[in-house]
Amino acid sequence: MKTDYLQSLLKFMDNSPCNFLAVESIKGMLEDAGFKELPLSNKFAIKSGDKFYFAKNDSAIFAVTVGSKPEAETGFKIIAAHSDSPGFRIKPHGEMLCEGGIVKLNTEVYGGPILYTWFDRPLSIAGRVILKGEDALHVVTRTIKIDRPLLQIAHLAIHFNRAVNEGNKLSKQKDMLPIIAHVNDKLEADNMLLKLVAEQLNVAIDDILDFDLLLYDTTPACTFGLHDEFISCGRLDDLSMAHAAITAITECADRDTTCVTAIFDNEETGSGTKQGAGSPVLANALRRLVEARGGSFDDFGRALQRTFMVSADNAHAFHPNYAEKFDPTNHPSLGGGPCIKINSNCKYMTDAHSAAIFKNLCIEAGSPYQYFVNHSDVAGGSTLGNILTAQIDIEGVDVGNPLLAMHSARETASVADHLNMIAVFKKFFS
Repeated sequence: MKTDYLQSLLKFMDNSPCNFLAVESIKGMLEDAGFKELPLSNKFAIKSGDKFYFAKNDSAIFAVTVGSKPEAETGFKIIAAHSDSPGFRIKPHGEMLCEGGIVKLNTEVYGGPILYTWFDRPLSIAGRVILKGEDALHVVTRTIKIDRPLLQIAHLAIHFNRAVNEGNKLSKQKDMLPIIAHVNDKLEADNMLLKLVAEQLNVAIDDILDFDLLLYDTTPACTFGLHDEFISCGRLDDLSMAHAAITAITECADRDTTCVTAIFDNEETGSGTKQGAGSPVLANALRRLVEARGGSFDDFGRALQRTFMVSADNAHAFHPNYAEKFDPTNHPSLGGGPCIKINSNCKYMTDAHSAAIFKNLCIEAGSPYQYFVNHSDVAGGSTLGNILTAQIDIEGVDVGNPLLAMHSARETASVADHLNMIAVFKKFFS
C-alpha cells in the first residue's frame, strides 16, 4: 500500500503541471472512487451515503461524502489545500521575434517563485483554452498539456557577468522570458502560439477565444537518496497536500459525519478570487448541503460550531546549510512527520486546543508530528486557515509536511512524511 501511495503521488504530480490539470486529475481520482459530479448550478438533492464533487472555475474542486446524521448534530470534517503553485503565465500576443530569428514568449510571473531555479530547464506549456460555443455566453473549455520540451529560459553566460555567483538581481520582464523557436521569416512567428494550441487541440485558430497557459518543468517527479527516501518535484507546495486529502476522502468516509475536501485556487496570490479561500464559495456550499437535507439557517450555524477543519499547506523543513534561519527549538526535519504550524501573530489558525486535536489524530494514526514556528527575526507567510475563518466561523488547525526549497522549480519532500500525512487524514475522516 505504501508503494501504491508513492506511485500515485508521482503520477499525480506528472499529470498536474498546473492548477487546471490538477483539478482534472483530482476529478479522475474521485470518479474512480465512485464520486459523481454535482455542478454548483444544479439543485442539491443529496442523501446519506452520497459521494459527489463540484468544481469552480476549472481550478478549484470540492469533494463531499454525506454522513448519516444531520450536520447540526455532527458538524463537518474539512481538509483544505490549494491547487496553484508559483510559476510563469503566458501573456496575450506572447510571441516576440528577436534578432537572428529567435522567438521568445512574453510571460508574467505568477506568485513568488525562486526565479533562478527556472533557468536552463526543459519547459513546456499547460493550462486551459476557451473556445467558441453555441453562443457568446456559452463557451467551451478544453485543457491542454504539451508533453514535449518546448521552451527554455536561458541564463546569460558567466563570461558576460563574472559576478553572477556573488548575487544576480533579475528582471522578471527581461531575464525570465523563454525561447521557443528559431524562424526564417516574420510570418512564421505570427500567431505561433495559437497555431501550436490549435494543432494540439485539433481545432481551428478562429475558434480560440482566449487561454490561461502556464509554463512547467517537463522533468518527471522522482525519488532520490540512498534509500529513495526523498521526493523531487515542482509544485509539491501544495499539490502533495491536495493528493493526501483526496486519497483520504476516497478511502475513508465517516458514516455519521459529512466530510469535505476543499482544494482552492490562487492561494499564492492572496486567495481573493471566486475560486479562492477568500471567497464565500465553501460557506455557501456548506449551507446548501445543510438546507438540502431539510436543515435551517439555525442548523447551519449549529453545524459550524461542531465543525473542525485541517488547513493543509506545506511547511519549511530545517535546512542543514542555513541553521540560522530557523527557530532554535521548533524546526521540523524531513522525515520527522507532519508539522503543526503556529504563529503568535495569528498568521495561522492554530491554537493550543486545535493543535491538541491534531496531535491526537497523529498519535491514533501511529504518525510522528512536529511543530513549525518561525524564527522571531524571520517573518513567514500565511496560508488558507485564517483566510477561511474570515468567511466561516469554524475551528481548525494549520498543518503541512516540511519541504526544502519551497517555491523552487523543484522542491524536496520526504516519502515517509507523505505516507504519514495520508494516514492522519484517513484517521480524521474515519
